[in-house]
Amino acid sequence: MPEQPFVLPEFYLPHPARLNPHLEGARVHSKAWATRLDMIDVPQHGTVIWTEHDLDSHDYALLCAYTHPDAGAEELDLITDWYVWVFYFDDHFLELYKRTGDIESARTYLGRLELFMPADGEITAKPENPVERGLADLWARTVPHRSTGWRKRFIASTKALLDESLWELANINEGRLANPIEYVEMRRKVGGAPWSANLIEHSVHAEVPDEIAASRPLEVLRDCFADSVHLRNDLFSYQREVQDEGELSNGVLVFEEFLGIPTQRAADAVNDLITSRLHQFEHTAFTEVPALFDEHGVDPAARAATFAYVKGLQDWQAGGHEWHLRSSRYMNEGALAGRGGPELGAAAGLGTSAARVFASVLATAPQRLRAYSHTPFGEVSTPRPSFEVPFPLRLSPHLESCRRRNVDWARRTGFLDGVVWDERKLRAADLPLCAAGLHPDATADELDVTSDWLTWGTYADDYYPAVFGPARDLAAAKAANLRLSACMPLDGSPAPAPLNALESGLADLWARTAPAERLPVRRAVDTMTSSWLWELANQAHNRIPDPIDYIEMRRRTFGSDLTTALARRGAVPAELAGTRPVRTLENSAGDYAALLNDLYSYRKEIRFEGELHNGVLVVRNFLDCAEDRAFAVVGDLARARLAEFRHAADVELPVLLAGRGLAPDALGGFVERLENWMAGIAHWHENVGRYTDTELGHHPRLGQPTGLGTSALRISSLLPAGR
Repeated sequence: MPEQPFVLPEFYLPHPARLNPHLEGARVHSKAWATRLDMIDVPQHGTVIWTEHDLDSHDYALLCAYTHPDAGAEELDLITDWYVWVFYFDDHFLELYKRTGDIESARTYLGRLELFMPADGEITAKPENPVERGLADLWARTVPHRSTGWRKRFIASTKALLDESLWELANINEGRLANPIEYVEMRRKVGGAPWSANLIEHSVHAEVPDEIAASRPLEVLRDCFADSVHLRNDLFSYQREVQDEGELSNGVLVFEEFLGIPTQRAADAVNDLITSRLHQFEHTAFTEVPALFDEHGVDPAARAATFAYVKGLQDWQAGGHEWHLRSSRYMNEGALAGRGGPELGAAAGLGTSAARVFASVLATAPQRLRAYSHTPFGEVSTPRPSFEVPFPLRLSPHLESCRRRNVDWARRTGFLDGVVWDERKLRAADLPLCAAGLHPDATADELDVTSDWLTWGTYADDYYPAVFGPARDLAAAKAANLRLSACMPLDGSPAPAPLNALESGLADLWARTAPAERLPVRRAVDTMTSSWLWELANQAHNRIPDPIDYIEMRRRTFGSDLTTALARRGAVPAELAGTRPVRTLENSAGDYAALLNDLYSYRKEIRFEGELHNGVLVVRNFLDCAEDRAFAVVGDLARARLAEFRHAADVELPVLLAGRGLAPDALGGFVERLENWMAGIAHWHENVGRYTDTELGHHPRLGQPTGLGTSALRISSLLPAGR
């Protein structure tokens, strides 16, 4: 056996693993099931996927006994069959399609699997191979016992797990390695952990209530679970996947190549990310989920079901780690030495488990403490960045007149009262310049609307930390969000009378927004203002965000959804809006712009505002590296997301359109709008005065009274009466 490419790191293991007592029965049952379905020693297109030894040594019954320790015997048999099926699918797809690169046959093969996942009714298609036979059998034994909401979630996660195998295959054919942000997003789908989370609900007989299933806290719990499971698997499977199979979809390899570091350091960085995601899981479960229950009036039974689900996710994490230590499928030589565990015949007492948990918590404590120990308003030594405009820049001919009207509009709405903004700050921000690049073909009226929306969003982004941050008044911020939503009625009902400049500006913009655009715009505004509550909560705890949570929330805090909603204007048909290439275009463009903003605003935010939500600071904290190194990494991430946008536009989108029988330029207008969006934002950052030394020299912290009493007197004028 070849030498291991790295030493497995010290893992964060906050929960002891437990072993289901029905393990032996599940082993016997799953082997008989797999044999009956021709998964064992039966060639598929001339290739034997598994021998009996393969199935025995992989020991998927042990995986399920660890990850579902409280399941009954019959339930454990069913869960084990599901995992035998999914691992067989993975190896079947590898041998028949990944190794051959036959993407067209792979697409046909995956398309047929949808026939065996009906949301309602019987399966009518006839299975033709072990994967189809297994899916048909499992579907009939599982889905009828679950609610409509659960079925929809399970179908979506199963379909994503199957379909995104094409993404891996396409990357192998191109020899293309994903960037870290893209990798984490796609690994969630193709890695199957969201699918596992659905099965946890089934095994513990506790479904997450539909009214909160799509909320941010539950999404974060699922995503943290998925990322931790997948990245852990990447560490254990690096030798098999990268060195034997030529796989490119592995987090250690992605970090190794993107950061330009040796394999051992890349493995350690991946493990640090696992730890960070588990810390995020705990933070969300303890702080956000209880508040979510109260907000939605979730009844006691549904609360208990949700906590049973959360406990199931924790059990899976602990058990999955134990299985990776034992399965012959993975690189784990020496990992169990002197360790013991809940496997039969090994030390498994309470003291043994507690000692391991304590040791892992102690080893990862410095990483947790770093996230809460940042000292604000520190010195900044990095130079001002400079990025070229990524696409041809065109500016609206109405720019100069728009600038004049924008100042008049801001004055009428009350933005220029000298508390959050004054006229100098507005002119330094020069949002019409940004609008002129985003929408170069807009009429004068359309450019005014875009410019004023950008101005409102930027003012609001400054308003929230200035008004609600010093007092850590999250309740007032939530009340403000509800008021802002009420200023955007969708049914034609009258909006409440504005109580401050923020509401006045929004009410004016809502009246000028075309009715057809109002629903996506309102959703985008609600998403943006809700994300500012997340920022305020982190600020109150002096907590630097987890890097993945930061990137995903940064799209919201930056307002990418709002400006994309204004730019889309019906350019994407509904049936294409949620497809991977379209979402990749939107997310990569949004990340490019947001990361660019982090680089240009770094000095302003860190030195003068005491901000925690900046990508450079997040990378500095996560990698525990020097400021200039973090600055370079964020710049590389921005460029990588831009390259991903180009790849999606040039390679992935044409394949999608051809597969739907659409013309190659069917979404050309949408792509062009996003290119204009990025060009306009890049040009604005390079030329606007908001981030220059001249304007930072006039920052309120330098030369203006900023004591607590002064701040309170000035800010009190912005709050609604009665607060």
